[in-house]
Amino acid sequence: MKKIISILIVLLCLIFQLSVIYFLYATLENYFNFIRIIYSFFCLYFIFKIIKESKSYSFILPWIIIFMILPIPGTIFYISVRLNRRFSRFHKNVINEEEYSKKYLIQDEKLKNKFSDNSSLKYITDFAKYPVTCNNKIDYYPLGDDSYEIMLKELENAKKFIFIEYFIIAPGKFWDSVLEILERKVKEGVEVRIIYDDLGCYTTLPSRYYKKLEKKGIKCIPFNKIRLFRGIIMNNRDHRKILVVDGKVAFSGGINIADEYININSRFGHWKDNCFRLTGDAVWNYTVMFLTLWNAIRKEDEDFTKYKVKSDNKLVNGYVVPYGENPLDDENIGEDIYLNIINNANKYLYIFTPYLIIDSNLVIALILAAKRGVDVRIVIPGIPDKKLVYSVSKSYVDPLLKGGVKVYKYTPGFIHSKVFVSDDIRATVGTLNMDYRSLYLHFECGCYFEKVDVIKDIKKDVDETLKKCDLIKKEDQKMNIFKAFIQSILRLFSPLM
Repeated sequence: MKKIISILIVLLCLIFQLSVIYFLYATLENYFNFIRIIYSFFCLYFIFKIIKESKSYSFILPWIIIFMILPIPGTIFYISVRLNRRFSRFHKNVINEEEYSKKYLIQDEKLKNKFSDNSSLKYITDFAKYPVTCNNKIDYYPLGDDSYEIMLKELENAKKFIFIEYFIIAPGKFWDSVLEILERKVKEGVEVRIIYDDLGCYTTLPSRYYKKLEKKGIKCIPFNKIRLFRGIIMNNRDHRKILVVDGKVAFSGGINIADEYININSRFGHWKDNCFRLTGDAVWNYTVMFLTLWNAIRKEDEDFTKYKVKSDNKLVNGYVVPYGENPLDDENIGEDIYLNIINNANKYLYIFTPYLIIDSNLVIALILAAKRGVDVRIVIPGIPDKKLVYSVSKSYVDPLLKGGVKVYKYTPGFIHSKVFVSDDIRATVGTLNMDYRSLYLHFECGCYFEKVDVIKDIKKDVDETLKKCDLIKKEDQKMNIFKAFIQSILRLFSPLM
């Protein structure tokens, strides 16, 4: 029912916009040529402006086409986007809180001296502003099914606080089990906070579900609540997956809190996802990420350090850096970390991604890696969850295959994991898909690993998964002229999807 209502609202808005445009044309017909000259001037101005300001030409190309084909509505839309960003209270709160939280993300200088010649780690700590840590223990779970019981056990052990931040929460065995524990923990005096994305949960939770949780004593925020006239800011969703318990344990990865992520009632065959459990110094990064976004929406904490716990771990087990992606700042952290891994690969680079809709920077980097002899393999779903998006993903396969990159389909079903692993040295696991939404529009998180034992487990997961995959061959990409044309159009506008 919600989907039908959403479609009707979109259609009504579209009809309204077209009616306004027609009315303007009919009313101002005598001045049309003069108006067209003025708008053409503005179009050229904005085209030059976005070319100058953008770091990704792939991302701005659809804007340029819109300006050229629909100069009047295109210009109005672009101006509204700029004004929306400039005057949005949400935008300002996030930026201010990000700046405030930096004082809690302090890099240990003695540790920094140990990786002073490591460009990847220096980028993360100097520009992404997330501290590199040691003294951590990581458990990697190749499937959501494997982590489910472990997450419940850690929730049962909570004594002080529980922070939960997920794109999707859906009633069922998984969430019902979590909620039952949370209700008991609140009665025991444990502080529980939840952030869920309002759009991500649009079809899974009632519109005022957060109020139901608040009545149970669970603090809850529906992130970026859906409102009809919120403009482009509505496009920035919270796609993160974070669970922090007492500041001692953190979980993240690809899974949401819904049954399909633990292979119950999956509509797309076997659901291949992952999760990891983290203890040690790096948990603090996730705690600060959660509190930063929480306080950008509901200012509640003057001092984050009351949630900081000194790690008992004494394992100097390589480098671990949880990091966040904020679409409202000027740093493309997620994409830059992906590029650093690609550019540093010497022997192999294996990737899991549910979507493959990438800009020219990533395409070129992957092809150059393959051409210099790196074994580059990318695994995409065998059964798509979104057919239109999957069609766009397929359009990127052909140039990659021609460049020497190997692309595989996960034949048993849908792969939702987001993994990069290279040379048994470095890896990242998190929430960032290889698409424009994750890389440019969503709040995301990931964890970068270097010279850590868990990389062997990640590599093993990839090796086992590849046994269940089919290699896509060049002849598989052949299609008729009509399909090729449609695919080209979809790819052209893929940054807007």
